[in-house]
Amino acid sequence: MWVHTKESQDKITPEKALELLKEGNKRFLNNLKMDRNLLTQVNMTSDGQFPFATVLSCIDSRTSAELIFDQGLGDIFSIRIAGNIINNDILGSMEYSCDIAGSKIIVVLGHTKCGAIISACNHIRAGHLTGLLEKIRPAIDREVATKEDRSGANNCFVTNVSMINIRLTMNQIRRQSLILNQLEKEGKILIAGGIYNIDSGEVKFFD
Repeated sequence: MWVHTKESQDKITPEKALELLKEGNKRFLNNLKMDRNLLTQVNMTSDGQFPFATVLSCIDSRTSAELIFDQGLGDIFSIRIAGNIINNDILGSMEYSCDIAGSKIIVVLGHTKCGAIISACNHIRAGHLTGLLEKIRPAIDREVATKEDRSGANNCFVTNVSMINIRLTMNQIRRQSLILNQLEKEGKILIAGGIYNIDSGEVKFFD
């Protein structure tokens, strides 16, 4: 039972950080959670935190990054917003997590059957949700494989849009944050994408 320290965080490469997340998801899939005493971790992280990963995921109640990747307290920065979209505040949070706090990887994690993606595909307009869903519109426009039933009722269409949305978000991070772009170019962080299957529990990372 342990938590990440500055020393252990420093030893983790971006590639190793990705591998740790993949291993955690394998444990999750096989119901083999790492043995943790969370109250002990509360005490061990009370004077500082040294997370090795930052995960941008959806608010969907089925997609908790800590559970999906079998991580404990102090292991990951978890950023959650409907549709795993990007904005300036989220970029600032990522810049803090990587440039200041030493996180080695940013994962943009979408998921199947995403309510935000479905709502965007159905052109839902409702209060502040309207502006959020507009950020998903570019992914819908770039999905050209589906010729008929381009709606939230078409699971294949929704999944395609979700995949495109993840890649667009990754590109936005690189384009809109000079700090994160430079850190990735220097090999200090990795920006990765993946999609979580809510039917199986598996995360498939992009090549």
